[in-house]
Amino acid sequence: MIFISSAYAQSGEGADAHGEAQPHADELHEGVEAHGGEEHGTFPPFDTATWGSQIIWLAITFGALYYVMSRVALPRVGAILENRSNRIAGDVTAAGRMKDETDAAIAAYEQALAEARQNAHAIAQKARDETKAEIDADRGRTEAELQKKLEAAEARIDEVKTQALAGVDTIARDATAAMVETLVGGKVSEGEVAAAVDAAMAERT
Repeated sequence: MIFISSAYAQSGEGADAHGEAQPHADELHEGVEAHGGEEHGTFPPFDTATWGSQIIWLAITFGALYYVMSRVALPRVGAILENRSNRIAGDVTAAGRMKDETDAAIAAYEQALAEARQNAHAIAQKARDETKAEIDADRGRTEAELQKKLEAAEARIDEVKTQALAGVDTIARDATAAMVETLVGGKVSEGEVAAAVDAAMAERT
């Protein structure tokens, strides 16, 4: 629109520069009526008389716009795109590095977990073996102590039995002597009583 208005204004100014008077509105109207009563106007952009100035202004405007775009806008846009591309590349690189570090950490964790399981199994097996050894040792000591006590008890029983048998022999001799003395009315020698008791014990056994 600026080009059109300026071109239209320049065309008017050109007419003034050549000393031609601008026609009055009434005169234009009369001229139109003289040509048949119809108005025939040309749209300024389509007016061939102003094409030269329009092309000049178009070239100037396009050149200015191209200069501004090439010197100011495009370098800024290119710098922004380059910075964004560099940032994206840096983010991708950082993400890849973090992924590698994460994978390495996971692998180290799994390896440490496997080693911990192996160590735990070995420790548990060692504890079981030590506990079994201690139980076997305690059982051996207990059995040995029980065996000693059993042998001591058997010896004590034999001793008590011997003493009891010795006492029974004496009691039997005294009782036999008393019974013979009561029945017969006289004393019997100890040798005869001992012989009689031994004979009776031998028959019982």
